[in-house]
Amino acid sequence: MKEYVIEGGKCLSGSTYVSGSKNASLPILAATILNAGTTKLYHVPRIRDTKITLEILRLLGCKIKLNNDKIVINSKNMNQVEIPEEQMRQMRSTVILAGAILGRFKEAVFSYPGGCDIGARPIDLHIAAFRKMGVTVKEEAGYIRCKCDGLKGANIHLEFPSVGATENIILAAVKAEGVTKITNAAMEPEIMDLVKLLKQMGAKITGEGTNEVEIIGVDSLKDTSYQIMPDRIEAGTLLCFAAGTGGSIELKSAEPLHMIPILEKLEECGCNIQTDRKTIVLEAPKRLKAMDIKTMPYPGFPTDMQSVFGGMLTMAKGTSVITENIFESRFRYCQELGRMGAKIDISGSNAIVKGVRKLSGAKVEATDLRGGAALLMGGLMAKGITRIQKIEYIARGYEKLEEKLRDLGANIKVEEGE
Repeated sequence: MKEYVIEGGKCLSGSTYVSGSKNASLPILAATILNAGTTKLYHVPRIRDTKITLEILRLLGCKIKLNNDKIVINSKNMNQVEIPEEQMRQMRSTVILAGAILGRFKEAVFSYPGGCDIGARPIDLHIAAFRKMGVTVKEEAGYIRCKCDGLKGANIHLEFPSVGATENIILAAVKAEGVTKITNAAMEPEIMDLVKLLKQMGAKITGEGTNEVEIIGVDSLKDTSYQIMPDRIEAGTLLCFAAGTGGSIELKSAEPLHMIPILEKLEECGCNIQTDRKTIVLEAPKRLKAMDIKTMPYPGFPTDMQSVFGGMLTMAKGTSVITENIFESRFRYCQELGRMGAKIDISGSNAIVKGVRKLSGAKVEATDLRGGAALLMGGLMAKGITRIQKIEYIARGYEKLEEKLRDLGANIKVEEGE
């Protein structure tokens, strides 16, 4: 198994760019099923999760061509409705394919999804919505079998503003008969990106970016070309890497308007931040200041950034309190940071981070995507050598990460582990 080897304690400074959004790419890749034609996508990140999704699309019968930054997907001859179990178990986002498959074929078969172990993320909201739209759902031998004569528009209220459920309902409703209304919908920018693509295909959707979304079903969709939005979580992670090491960074191809809670917290830590339409420049102080974080659905502070901030705050002056309101198992990285000398106490949904003057390199193990990035944060700040095992988790969400870090001055390499 491969591992990261990092010689820490180096100031990260320079200029780099933000890749296309992982969390926007996955539902958009699923949406290419719906038009039964050709979709050209640009700025799709070449990461493990998108590779798995493209592999699933191939196995379902889609034709895919890769050409530098462009991916061409032709779903005309797609002929399968069962998502392969092996790929389904590798990441949770594969469940998003179910809505698109149902929307086109009125039938979908899949097993329970896998992915990072960061707590319960039940798909009950997805299943309940499908049932409201006239789908018969049966569970047999670990598989979920969905079938209907035709999807019907429905009024669907989400008990929690789930991003995945909102996206799945939109995908299923685009070609359903009648009107579908989602209340308490998630409002993330990635949902707006999905809707923008679907509208280019000919879908009739209003309310995206608010908590009430309305979809009027259409009979058919057309071919289109689309560029994926920048990844706000990658952008935030790179900013934290520079901030935690006392550096300065210029981020190109970013979208500052999607990152207001992240940028505000970095400023609260003592960073100086300047933005224009597509660029973010950060200058860090010699030592960051402690501050508190509470994760919330968008437009609140994103849960996907909590771990990286937790790693960064281990050397901030004072005591920080991080409250995780979305996933109950997202503090597993804290024990690994403790191997480096971090002082973090966990109390229920709170992590109390007491800033230390020094972290020391150690052998640690990633347990999930964003927790792995927190360990990378620790390794970049620590004195000495840090070895991070199970880096395949980190590879799920960050494109060319080692290359970007080396360009900023990090001493990082990939080696074969024990």
